Amino acid sequence: MNVEFLHALDDIENEKDIPKEILLEAIETALVSAYKKDFGSKENVRVDIDSSSGDVAVFSRRKVVEEVENKNFEITLEEAREIDSSAEIDDAVEVEVTPANFGRIAAQTAKQVVMQRIREAERDVIYEHYKQKEGEFITGTIQRFHNDYILIDMGKTEALLPPSEQIPSENYSVGDRIKLYIVEVSSTNKGPRILVSRTHPGLLLRLFEIEIPEIYDGTVEIKAVAREAGKRSKVAVYSGNEDVDPVGACVGPRGSRVQAVVDQLNGEKIDIIAWHDEPEELIANALNPAEVNKVILNEEDKIAKVVVPDFQLSLAIGKEGQNARLAAKLTGWKVDIKKQSEYEEGEVEEAESGEAEPEVAEDDKTAESDAETFEPADEVDQSDEPDDKVDEADETEESRTDSAGERDTSQPEELTAEAEEISEELEKNAGEREAEKQPES
Repeated sequence: MNVEFLHALDDIENEKDIPKEILLEAIETALVSAYKKDFGSKENVRVDIDSSSGDVAVFSRRKVVEEVENKNFEITLEEAREIDSSAEIDDAVEVEVTPANFGRIAAQTAKQVVMQRIREAERDVIYEHYKQKEGEFITGTIQRFHNDYILIDMGKTEALLPPSEQIPSENYSVGDRIKLYIVEVSSTNKGPRILVSRTHPGLLLRLFEIEIPEIYDGTVEIKAVAREAGKRSKVAVYSGNEDVDPVGACVGPRGSRVQAVVDQLNGEKIDIIAWHDEPEELIANALNPAEVNKVILNEEDKIAKVVVPDFQLSLAIGKEGQNARLAAKLTGWKVDIKKQSEYEEGEVEEAESGEAEPEVAEDDKTAESDAETFEPADEVDQSDEPDDKVDEADETEESRTDSAGERDTSQPEELTAEAEEISEELEKNAGEREAEKQPES
């Protein structure tokens, strides 16, 4: 090996970002293997490469003894002191055993081993580099498609965008540059495996950090993120500085800041709400843009009953329940939304069912029930009529009698005589019929 070889190692270090020391260590390990293989040696050997000149030397470690039984592992005291004047019995000394033609043989034998070690070292460097970026934001170029997977060119390696981490509404093409979130970095036999995402809530958080300086420097804090990728997201923000409006800082002048994030996500809608430590306030804010009249909490089951105006119900629930679903994710509470009219009716029913009623006999209950069910609301009890109505009825009856009497006395005399004759004739006929019925004596 020579100085040109060392310069080649410097180029590899600059290009592959692999430290030169790691490469030299890999070469030394390969040369040890080559020496043992080509020279049939089982000695405890070490290879040393001079980093300035490139010279290679092989050293065998041997034990100092009085009488040598195995020259590959032992050395006499006299020979040892020629190497190290302070050597004593049972010490270990290194003896140079570099073969004359070792440079050529070692180079040929170790070539594949060295290249393999370089690849492994490169993989290790890439793995450590991206492992530190786990949970961070990166930009990559779509390189190719494999089934439903997308391979992303990261420069030094490739990342994998699986179908589950792709936004269904997005169209991807080879050569497109897209922003991604590193979900997981793992080491495999084929190198580091980098899993990236376009749907992870962390991507939204990192984009906000880039576009909004107040979030990057910590003046405004993102407390919670709920996201349905490609459709809608909700972000709860908070600021400990009373002079800073966290929502306004995120929205920006005429919505310019949040619009920059929306553009990065291909038009995904984003609701920015103010974080509040009180769950009632937080839940009411989370249901934006709907108005909330009242929030009732069930601490034990962590369920929030939310009362909204009747005309705001569909807005509070959202398309296919999206707004309420995101609010539940953001706050961590189950959200039960009711209209104001339903809530008021429920209160009345609860109040009626909660009243204590006196014990009543079964017959009385039945009668009472019948009265409540069937009695018309506008029916009047006839026994309660005023006395003047009774007097009026009596007067009417008297007038009818008087009128009848007037009609009788006003009849003509010939009609009266005729009536008397008819009456006498009827009595005569009745007597004859009675006589016919008597038996003969």
